[in-house]
Amino acid sequence: MKIEQVPWADPDATSLRVRQRAEIAVRYGTPDSEPGAAPSEADIASFFVARDDDGTAVGCGGLRHLGDGVGEVKRMYVAPAWRGSGIALRILRALEDWARERGWTSLRLETGDAQPDAVRFYTRAGYERIPNFGAYAGTESSLCFERLLERADHA
Repeated sequence: MKIEQVPWADPDATSLRVRQRAEIAVRYGTPDSEPGAAPSEADIASFFVARDDDGTAVGCGGLRHLGDGVGEVKRMYVAPAWRGSGIALRILRALEDWARERGWTSLRLETGDAQPDAVRFYTRAGYERIPNFGAYAGTESSLCFERLLERADHA
């Protein structure tokens, strides 16, 4: 398994994001269930893709910089056949390491109330529920989380 940073427009990254959005659309019954602005090449600071030993892209995740040392996890996705394999945690830790190396102090994220699997994953990964922030404030179906990052020399 290899996790590598790729450009937003990387074909495998694009394909994984399309699959993620299609799965979310089925879960919520609408093609556009995302509160706030969708991530884009212009606002994603870093994007990673996980590849199996054959080079097949099986998961992804990115970071949006919110300012003041805070980032937001965006477009976390693992192909269904690879769920439960530990890849999601490896992607998340790669994102955290990247953020920590740049002096960011915390990562936040939003998931929805129809994603109990995501809530369990993030909670187990050390993220704690926080009041909805930014575009998610006032959105009842949004559940927001945050993890404070230790400094790189103490991690």
